Amino acid sequence: MIDVLAGACLVVGSLLALIAGIGLVRFPDVLTRMHAATKPQTLGVLLVLLGLALRVEDRSALTVIALAAVFQLVTAPVSAHMLGRAALRAGHIDRSRLTHDDLADESS
Repeated sequence: MIDVLAGACLVVGSLLALIAGIGLVRFPDVLTRMHAATKPQTLGVLLVLLGLALRVEDRSALTVIALAAVFQLVTAPVSAHMLGRAALRAGHIDRSRLTHDDLADESS
């Protein structure tokens, strides 16, 4: 039963990572590409790590797996925020298409 669950996590996680990669190539603008790069990719990596954790024989490796999951959860939103802010400042985002612009008062 554990093997089936681990295999399902690995397959679904890999498919989500593939979908994120396809989204990076197919989406037209920076914001939608960022969304594709962070949302399904983060869940995909976490599912792959869960599948790995279910199958690992050495229990000391669980610490490394948990650490990788925490770093993924911490760094993905921060990097997406910084990339979005840099793209906005560089003029790669059409401000008229935004529903709410918190950085409208800042000079570009």
